[in-house]
Amino acid sequence: MLGSHLERQAELHAPYLRQAAAWLRGRQPEARRVLDVGSGPGVAACLLAQEFPEAEVVAVDGAPELLEMARARADALGLGERLRTLRAELPEGFPALGEADVIWASQVVHHLGDQRAALRAMAGLLRPGGVLAVAERGLPTRFLPRDIGLGRPGFLTRLDAVEEEWFTAMRAGLPGSTDTVEDWPEMLAAAGLTAAPPRSFLVDLPPPLAPGARAHLHTLLARRREELGESLDPDDRATLDVLLSGEDPAGVLRRPDAFYLTAFTVHTGRRAGGDGDAGPASGARPAP
Repeated sequence: MLGSHLERQAELHAPYLRQAAAWLRGRQPEARRVLDVGSGPGVAACLLAQEFPEAEVVAVDGAPELLEMARARADALGLGERLRTLRAELPEGFPALGEADVIWASQVVHHLGDQRAALRAMAGLLRPGGVLAVAERGLPTRFLPRDIGLGRPGFLTRLDAVEEEWFTAMRAGLPGSTDTVEDWPEMLAAAGLTAAPPRSFLVDLPPPLAPGARAHLHTLLARRREELGESLDPDDRATLDVLLSGEDPAGVLRRPDAFYLTAFTVHTGRRAGGDGDAGPASGARPAP
């Protein structure tokens, strides 16, 4: 269930992932080894393999079922010889990942208690001139108008506020949780990398939404109902229940005004020793 949700979500975000992979290719065109840390079902890893045709791409995750999905996707796309999977529990497993010219870490660092230590660990894996790319959170997803004809206007804004409280509590409960100002360029610099200006990518799907996008929104709202339900006020909880209804025309599976709009910001840092943004990583060794 989770794997299918993650795969559908990544496929929905494929336009952004493809653009980001092409951007990274421009920054490190002769990469020979690429790590996708926290790869999930392998959608981004396969796009990276397509964008870096001379590189070995390693999908890294702690869930065997997700790595199986990544392997199946790679085989179906004819990428099986260049994409391999590696199971690793983080942060303990960082040293076993090996060196890389490019490391992609999307929505994974915030799941680790000490985010600065995680960035230092990944920075230490980079070959000279290598690039670490970190995508974290971004703008809240918008998929309904301010006034949806249910309850009070501004439902999504209130849902976001409750989710922020949940997110803060989640982070506080992680092993080794450490508070830090999430200034990603500064954090990358503190990890010993030269930070570059970040770049943001948009995913904009106007109405009418395709069934797959609607199914993703329904799963997203169902998870929020499970995680946040008791923290919502009764009126918003009732609104959420209507949105989750499969039969009600006001539900997200049926209503004509549903859309999907979100933005992702990718922060990058480069290890010293390369020939610059457009050139290959000097001193890079062949992939093990």
